[in-house]
Amino acid sequence: MDKFIAHILMVDDDDGIRSLVKKYLNENNFLVTTANSAENALEKIKIIKFDLIVLDIMMPGKSGLEFIMENKKKLETPVILLTAKGEAKERVEGLEVGADDYLPKPFEPKELILRIKNILNKTIKIDQKRVIEFENVKIDLNKFLIFKNNREFKINATEKVILEQMISYPGKTFSREDIGQLINLDKERSIDVVITRLRKKIEIDPKNPKFLQTIRGTGYVLWIE
Repeated sequence: MDKFIAHILMVDDDDGIRSLVKKYLNENNFLVTTANSAENALEKIKIIKFDLIVLDIMMPGKSGLEFIMENKKKLETPVILLTAKGEAKERVEGLEVGADDYLPKPFEPKELILRIKNILNKTIKIDQKRVIEFENVKIDLNKFLIFKNNREFKINATEKVILEQMISYPGKTFSREDIGQLINLDKERSIDVVITRLRKKIEIDPKNPKFLQTIRGTGYVLWIE
């Protein structure tokens, strides 16, 4: 997968399982967002485009199977079911509703990582949205680089995540809260600093931004079309 950092949504009502999975995935260079219910997961996917979802079946409220049935078509996101149910009947049911893989608890974290990598290697491809050009600017998310006026600027993982989401939803305004959830920051000032730093790499005149603009009282938007 080279330098690509996939963004995984981990959905489980068990705090210990969420923490364990997040720890191992972080150690293997995956960015992880967690949710403690199907309802909480739905809130996350409204603002974040994930590369893969690790999903528990048995949760309070909506089950993982109900979540898949209601959202899989519009998500177009691979799903691995992670559950205490290990019998063949439950595995088949999960796959029939649209899951891409199934791993019963208890599980070996290394096996989960291998399953995630196997799925991502089949689904993640270099496409036009990962290398875009507008005016004198070229953003290459695969190489973590921005080229502007014959100069090269490196972008870090945090900046890449923000750009990836904004490029995926051109013209959409992202609130500071949205961006905070993307990069795990909750202080508005810190988020503003990240955006200011990113503007210096994208804008010809960072003090008068043309592309990464502020929508007063709302948030930020990337205009590239």
